[in-house]
Amino acid sequence: MRLPFEVERKLRKFCVPGLMNYVVAGTTVTYLVAMVTRFGLIGQMALQRDLVFQGQLWRLITFVFLPSSLSPLWALLSLYFYFLIGTHVENRWGTVKFNLYYWAGILGAIAAAMLTGYATNTFLNLSLFFAFAILNPEAEVRLFFAIPIQIKYLALANALYYLYVFIVGDWSTRAMILFSLLNLFLFLGGDFINWVRRDVCYWKTRYNFRKNMR
Repeated sequence: MRLPFEVERKLRKFCVPGLMNYVVAGTTVTYLVAMVTRFGLIGQMALQRDLVFQGQLWRLITFVFLPSSLSPLWALLSLYFYFLIGTHVENRWGTVKFNLYYWAGILGAIAAAMLTGYATNTFLNLSLFFAFAILNPEAEVRLFFAIPIQIKYLALANALYYLYVFIVGDWSTRAMILFSLLNLFLFLGGDFINWVRRDVCYWKTRYNFRKNMR
């Protein structure tokens, strides 16, 4: 999705440069304080519809800063990973488009919570990962710190898993997945289709080549 220049210029003053810096910093502080308070803070930050309606409006934004894991190592790795991919996507798109993408994901998660009663930032983070994978399908990461694997295969594995969860899950799970990933379809639906087409053409050409060489 391309933004008209005039729209981007008008929105720029409302956007936060280096947005992922603040998200990662906020999540780090949340994790450290939660450890000191034996994770009691996490329950005060989670996005729950009934508590929001009771006046705890801060939950509409604090859920973004919840750590993805209580394991110190995994929390550190996930924060570092999302900082890297978030920064890369912002550098690729520019501040305005990246802010719109991330805030659209937040609004999607809030919409899911209003329908189902609760929501997490899991699929918000997943939409950021998918955005990076679509923009950089050939990028490599080290699985288990040793095995090199292209990011597109990790994205495909995640997509298949959440498709399975969507199929077998209840309606609230489906709503959470769908609404939290709306930003992905809105901003990158066309890029994803083109990516799939390129990969299909590549494997088809490779198959035909090997077939003709026999």
